[in-house]
Amino acid sequence: MVKMRTIIKAMFASFFVSFLLFSPVFSSSNDGLVRIGLKKRTFDADNRLAARFGSQEGEKLRASLRKYQFRDESGDTDIVALKNYLDAQYYGEIGIGTPPQKFTVVFDTGSSNLWVPSTKCHLSVACYFHPKYKSSQSSTYKKNGKSAEIHYGTGAIAGYFSEDNVKVGDIVVKQQEFIEATKEPGVIFVAAKFDGILGLGFQEISVGKAVPVWYNMLKQGLIKEPVFSFWLNRDTQDEEGGEIVFGGSDPEHYKGEHTYVPITHIGYWQFDMGDVLIDGKTTGFCAGSCAAIADSGTSLLAGPTVITNIS
Repeated sequence: MVKMRTIIKAMFASFFVSFLLFSPVFSSSNDGLVRIGLKKRTFDADNRLAARFGSQEGEKLRASLRKYQFRDESGDTDIVALKNYLDAQYYGEIGIGTPPQKFTVVFDTGSSNLWVPSTKCHLSVACYFHPKYKSSQSSTYKKNGKSAEIHYGTGAIAGYFSEDNVKVGDIVVKQQEFIEATKEPGVIFVAAKFDGILGLGFQEISVGKAVPVWYNMLKQGLIKEPVFSFWLNRDTQDEEGGEIVFGGSDPEHYKGEHTYVPITHIGYWQFDMGDVLIDGKTTGFCAGSCAAIADSGTSLLAGPTVITNIS
């Protein structure tokens, strides 16, 4: 754990989020990066049906990714393409098991656990709109069984831990602990475009103290550098939603140099923010510095109620 803490400290300045307006250009596969692309999807028939269950729950759907409330009941780089839904949900594909069972997940820096729906989820409406993990169809599955529950603001899931291989881009993380969700109550996840959540926060906030996926990428020597980075495409006409890079950053998707800030509290990606400016002028609401969290799981900017006084 001492070694892992050393790695974490080395990574404090290495979480990048790049927002560029031009179309994505993916670098070649021999550049040592592991890419997962993010793409847009249309609002298809299944999701129109799901929306009927959640038409009055829009705020809850957005709030489902405002977490910060948890309770426990019991070599190279990799780039993953991301999909963009209404500039609110950016998600990409992973595989769990052998052979891989495909799921779309939000890569969420505001939480630390990986979970997907379980084939044993029978009573939650959300599970009928998403693929479910079948342990019996994986030759690398290992039973765990420890119960777990995660609260995401107004949303929550419950289930139990299992272990299996997780394929992210072109790399395979072996014997990753994750949660099989057997309960997704309410309508929070019914209309969601993603199936589950892959947490990129620190182990300190992990339910059940499960080792996060990106920790195991480092421990198993699967990525070259202790860095991951996001590129989110804001071009609404483009099919590509962006990408997440494990093991580095993609120079095709940013200009100039990155600004580095230290992480002030291990758990979330928390840092000190110097001020809130409008037209280059201070608002006076953060002039003395205040803490902020970089959260890739939500499209919103949130702050204390005093911020509403800014006009």
